Amino acid sequence: MVAIRALAGILALLTLATPARADRPVTIFAAASTTPAMEEIARLYEEAGNGRVRLVFASSGLLARQIDNGAPADLFLSANLRWMDWLAERGRLAGEPVALLGNELVLIQPADALEKLTLDKELAKRLGGAKLATADPDHVPAGIYARQALESLRLWDGLQSTMVRMSNVRATLLLVERGEAAAGIVYASDLVANPRVRQADAFPSNSHAPIVYPVAIMAEGYQDHGRRFLDFLKSAKAAQVFRRHGFRLQ
Repeated sequence: MVAIRALAGILALLTLATPARADRPVTIFAAASTTPAMEEIARLYEEAGNGRVRLVFASSGLLARQIDNGAPADLFLSANLRWMDWLAERGRLAGEPVALLGNELVLIQPADALEKLTLDKELAKRLGGAKLATADPDHVPAGIYARQALESLRLWDGLQSTMVRMSNVRATLLLVERGEAAAGIVYASDLVANPRVRQADAFPSNSHAPIVYPVAIMAEGYQDHGRRFLDFLKSAKAAQVFRRHGFRLQ
């Protein structure tokens, strides 16, 4: 069974005694937006007899900082290039990262919302002071893309007073699902098989930097473990899962 660690469990990993290499699960640090797809891929990997998988999900920035502080990751799947480059500058990667996935940025609202929102100059007025949820635009990739897009569309200044900054894109989605925010900015992949929210509008692809998910083997991890799982991520079987969950293959 796939062992999934919550954010609070990252620090606990640092204190675990390291088992023998042959018995140790492959430990994957992955962007929160990849959670459903990576859980399914990890199950397939285990069912194929490749060994156990430990998944750790959080924002890419938090995961990168934990890796830099010594957290035992074998592979890192980031939601943007910035945090992967940051780790590369610190010598934390074993080789060059691979551009694995792509995504799109969308505006969402609760499925039962009466008025459909659009990305135009009237958006702030239509929200009427209601909350707009987004991942933290200073640190979290989805929030960074959101800020770029809103600034490009000249909507950023008018929306800041209604904006709620969340720890990651999954937390943003949850706030809109519960109706605690009138709208949110997430990835298109977050909408797959989710009846509680709907897409209101899509951001133009040229309004923000390309959304690329790089993956790399960690220098301080078990590189043979990481390499085997990376090979599986690049397989046709994994590609089917990623596509079904709304990602583009690079």
